[in-house]
Amino acid sequence: INTLYYQIEQTAKYCRNLGTQLFNKLKLEISVEEFVTLDTLSLHGEICQRDLAKLILRDSVRTGRILGSLEKKGFVERYQDTKGIRLVRKMKLTKSAEDFYSKTLKEVHKGTIEFLKIFSEKQLDELHNSLKLLHEKLKETVEIEV
Repeated sequence: INTLYYQIEQTAKYCRNLGTQLFNKLKLEISVEEFVTLDTLSLHGEICQRDLAKLILRDSVRTGRILGSLEKKGFVERYQDTKGIRLVRKMKLTKSAEDFYSKTLKEVHKGTIEFLKIFSEKQLDELHNSLKLLHEKLKETVEIEV
């Protein structure tokens, strides 16, 4: 119970549950997983499904399901393009997705701000920097199958 791995794994589970509870409370028409996908697409622009899968740490089948759901909601448009000499499917956010994302992001931030007041600003910065460092090292070390 006192290992770093256990603490990180349990914290990740609590964070997922917190996100789900917050999205349910806000009565959002989107899941946390779909929001993470919108967030990733808003930061990385038009990318192929394989690259998106790597960024959201999901396999290509699960990523395809998420994109299909977002496409049905009118948040994502998918199209054929090339990457090098390969034909790939890329996607981009629609205008309604951009509007929804920015509005939802504000609501999610409001929902988490109170919770994060247990930390000083310095502690939050240190935590964020430590997590980024851990993330980067894991990204170099762990092979993700997409």
